[in-house]
Amino acid sequence: MDNKVLRKLFHGFIHIHILHHAGEEPIYGTWMLEELREHGYDISPGTLYPILHNMEVDGLLSKEEVNVDGKIRKYYRSTDKGEEVLVEARAKAYELFKEIK
Repeated sequence: MDNKVLRKLFHGFIHIHILHHAGEEPIYGTWMLEELREHGYDISPGTLYPILHNMEVDGLLSKEEVNVDGKIRKYYRSTDKGEEVLVEARAKAYELFKEIK
């Protein structure tokens, strides 16, 4: 299968995964990269950080900058809009899963 096609498909799954974790607790980029890799998503920081930024611009995530050992770490958490989108995405994903299983 064409890797480019799979990347496009998994891009939406990555967004859902981010919203899920950012709804449970604040997340940061390096942790999210490791979490995604544990689930088979091999993405680079150059892919993840623009996703996080765009999700913030879209109002799905809020960002807080925290000084950690002299470096600024950006923590993201889900907004109310992000939670609403996640609820709808879960419902659609569940419906799709029932259809294709």
